[in-house]
Amino acid sequence: MNDRFQELRLFVRAGESGSFSAAAREMGLSQPSVSRIVSGLEARLGVRLLLRTTRKIVPTEAGHAYLKKAKQLLLDLEEADEAARGGGSLKGTLRVAVSETLCIRTILPNLRDFLDGHPQLKLEFLTADVMHDLVAEGVDMAIRFGPLPDSAFGVKKLATLRRLLMASPSYVEQHGAPKTPAELAHHDCIFGPTGVPTLPWEFTKGAEKIAVKIDPRYSFTSAEALIACAREGLGIARASVLMCKTELETGQLIALLPRFALAPVEIHAVFPAGRIPSQKVRSFTEFLAGVLADLK
Repeated sequence: MNDRFQELRLFVRAGESGSFSAAAREMGLSQPSVSRIVSGLEARLGVRLLLRTTRKIVPTEAGHAYLKKAKQLLLDLEEADEAARGGGSLKGTLRVAVSETLCIRTILPNLRDFLDGHPQLKLEFLTADVMHDLVAEGVDMAIRFGPLPDSAFGVKKLATLRRLLMASPSYVEQHGAPKTPAELAHHDCIFGPTGVPTLPWEFTKGAEKIAVKIDPRYSFTSAEALIACAREGLGIARASVLMCKTELETGQLIALLPRFALAPVEIHAVFPAGRIPSQKVRSFTEFLAGVLADLK
């Protein structure tokens, strides 16, 4: 029976990722071994499940149907295991796609409390300020900032975080602090880590709404680089309280335009399409929501 479940796991990962090599890496096997096992599954069923091309593998019509059933069966098995344990300690590996900044500044300092209750749980973080392909990379969940594109993915809102404008004391001493959002046009602004630089920065003051189009001098795809740029006195940055909490508390950065509120940013947990979040995912999601609640 264990061989049958390994067979299903390998087929599911190969079918989702479009690669025998990716499935082999994740399962600790060689690529020829995975190909042989999936071919054996097809021979046993008497039907072609995956079409092999020089670039990738693609499920056939029968393969799509079998993939859906196989994924649900594996999920049911995992849920049965968790139910038998009575909702106690979690086991296995949880694969999370998350920005480097969120991982380093917020998750890791609080992770010990979560892991102490689940000594047999392993965590694998994909840390980068990019949008990961959840299905292809076998990710259990991703943490994403800002508006989400329409998709079939499952989503749970974790928090709404304040955004702040900030600069180093040395920058303010040299260039002065803007007194209104419009004065940002005369300052060196720092943009990142996602989005389009020409989009306006939106402020509110009471009932008044103000949109300022920013022409940034510096742009970064990394949130850590953005904060470092502001810390070095090179300009004014916009960031969530999550990104700059330490620098504000230590005085390395100071908040600007306190009477003008920036549009906040939402943070969500995103789950692969068609997949019911496992107990591991649900527990880690609850843990993150609790941690982020302290940053509001």
